[in-house]
Amino acid sequence: MPYSLIKSEIVLAVLGVLSILMLPARGLANAKHLNTAMRMIGHELLLSSGDSTSRVLPIEEQGNSFLIGFDTEFGFQPEKLVNLIDSVNGHAHFARHYLVEVLTCESGQVVYSYEVGDTARDIIPCRGRQQEIACYNLRLTILDPMGPFITPVEKSPKEASVKPRGFIPLVVLIALILTVSLLWVYFRQRNSAQVTNPHLMVLGAYRFDPAAMELVLKGEHQELTGKESELLLLLYKSVNTTVEREVILNKVWGDEGDYVGRTLDVFISKLRKKLEGDPHLKIINVRGVGYKLVMNGE
Repeated sequence: MPYSLIKSEIVLAVLGVLSILMLPARGLANAKHLNTAMRMIGHELLLSSGDSTSRVLPIEEQGNSFLIGFDTEFGFQPEKLVNLIDSVNGHAHFARHYLVEVLTCESGQVVYSYEVGDTARDIIPCRGRQQEIACYNLRLTILDPMGPFITPVEKSPKEASVKPRGFIPLVVLIALILTVSLLWVYFRQRNSAQVTNPHLMVLGAYRFDPAAMELVLKGEHQELTGKESELLLLLYKSVNTTVEREVILNKVWGDEGDYVGRTLDVFISKLRKKLEGDPHLKIINVRGVGYKLVMNGE
């Protein structure tokens, strides 16, 4: 299992444990717990679109609604969105009935929405329809909370005079602290052992390193020639936009020789073969104009 997914599973497990252990600390835990759950939704959403490097913006709380923003554009499949939010809720227990809306960044127009609840029939449209890459915000509105966030029943004066007991037994607290500490040390050491590559680019399921002239897919490295790397980088910088043949030949080959169109077609064919590992990543021939690198199956 990839490292990022293992880390996500551990975070979700810790969220689930804390949601149970901190039942009496409702008021204090509520905001922090919900904020963490919303950030986890944003993190999982980016991962599902093949992006493990972009940032989830600070969560904006608006009453019972939480706005999740991103510093990058992405596409999404409604069915995956429904499943990943349901998975986070299954661990964090933030609501039994909620409404999810996907809005455009510029106009705030709702491009997709659905509602899930245990007392109402789930309303989930467009399950199999891929949404195009764009700048989106996600708004989650809690219609009925659950677990530790149910409003407590008002106590009688006699009950209120009884001092509450510690909500976490000492042994459990020590075990939890040790577990979290060990996990923190483990991931810190693992992160420090991994050298950050400033040249690495996210290309669908691939990681593209133009400096090292290679593609990486699931830990397997695939070498590129100098021209293949330059050509892929040029297409990547204009992703989902057609690049004219003349522009490609001029920027990649320059004045090195009289390269005819067939030469470019051969290099495109080689790149297509090396990108076969991701079916949502394609290089399309725009007849009579040039080529376009398409991500997420647009």
